[in-house]
Amino acid sequence: QPRGARLALARTDGAVEVYNFNANYFQEKVIPGHDARSVESLCWAAGERLFGAGLDGDITEYDLSGLSAARGVDGGGGPIWSMVTNSTGTQLAIGCEDGSVKIFQVVPGGIQFERNLDRRKGRVLCLSWHPSGAHIVAGSIDFFRVIDVTSGQTVQRIMVNHQVDKAKRECVVWAIALLSNGTVVSADSFGRVQFWDWQQGTLTESHTISTSAVLSLAVSEREDSMVVGTSTGATYQLQLLPVKLGGSEKRWVRTKPFQFHSHDVRAVAHSPTALISGGLDAQLVIRPLMERVQKKGYDAVLRKFTFPHRRLVSCARKARLLLFQFSQYLELWRLGSTEETGRDGEVLPLCRMPEHLVQLKSKGPEHIYCSCVSPCGTWLGYSTASRFQLYRVRCDGDGVSLRKV
Repeated sequence: QPRGARLALARTDGAVEVYNFNANYFQEKVIPGHDARSVESLCWAAGERLFGAGLDGDITEYDLSGLSAARGVDGGGGPIWSMVTNSTGTQLAIGCEDGSVKIFQVVPGGIQFERNLDRRKGRVLCLSWHPSGAHIVAGSIDFFRVIDVTSGQTVQRIMVNHQVDKAKRECVVWAIALLSNGTVVSADSFGRVQFWDWQQGTLTESHTISTSAVLSLAVSEREDSMVVGTSTGATYQLQLLPVKLGGSEKRWVRTKPFQFHSHDVRAVAHSPTALISGGLDAQLVIRPLMERVQKKGYDAVLRKFTFPHRRLVSCARKARLLLFQFSQYLELWRLGSTEETGRDGEVLPLCRMPEHLVQLKSKGPEHIYCSCVSPCGTWLGYSTASRFQLYRVRCDGDGVSLRKV
């Protein structure tokens, strides 16, 4: 959240989580997923309002007090790959499958379509808005273009792979940023972070960060540091440093590599004091920048969110049953038992193996938000965003029967 203390992240099952950075970096809210909803982009607009867009082609506003998807508007250009807000948070720009860039006005109670910008062939995978709001840069496959927002016309189109021997392979521009001095920063599938003077159409700097694709990019508010994430699970920091000590000429230098993820780093963010990354290994990692942390305390610790913050397993102690919650079904297991005794921590031989009793599937596209089994093991309940279900469990010998109440 720009100049705020919250972070919104999306999961591949369509769930959205909000973390609070004010006090102890805790998970504040979870909006459960939905089968029909995929989230490719999230952005905060008009201060506290959160919008998401995805491959279903809709722009969705989230109700952060009711923890649900409040309103959806069809983007009108097929699947949406990217969405950004301008610096004042009053307009949203979306990049679509059909090559169009569309602008929506953020109004009380929703959003309103404003206009189409110049459309070109090729899906728009990433967008960035100039801090002044005058230009938008849109990244596609093999090229990116700069669009004048007032006229809606493309004022510059730059090929990113014209000087590469591997030009037979297509080069995907996965992430892009337009800095206030007019420099365009692109991150691509050849593992490069490149700096362009868009008015001249020339390449000013190129850094080959990785042998694999660079998938994500975020620039700090002061524009003197950036973080990139790669498909090997590594994140790198680049800093704008003077060439000579005390000199005025500065260059971008790759300063710090971090290997906190085991899979693709799909999303990165740059807060005033930390580098934040999220990957396909389902981890959220917050890496503090020690030079930006004033006092050595809670903020100076590496944070790794590797576990769910809400309860996904519940136990019926008397009946020795465990209930496991997945996004669209529940599983009820009976614990194994042993006749041996031993000290705490010892592994004892089982005389009866754990037993999978029943799998209960949730109907409809909504994902299960919470579930529980009663201590006696005869009642089982779960709820989604809109309904609650209660079942009576009967264990007759080896068989189990469920009756919907």
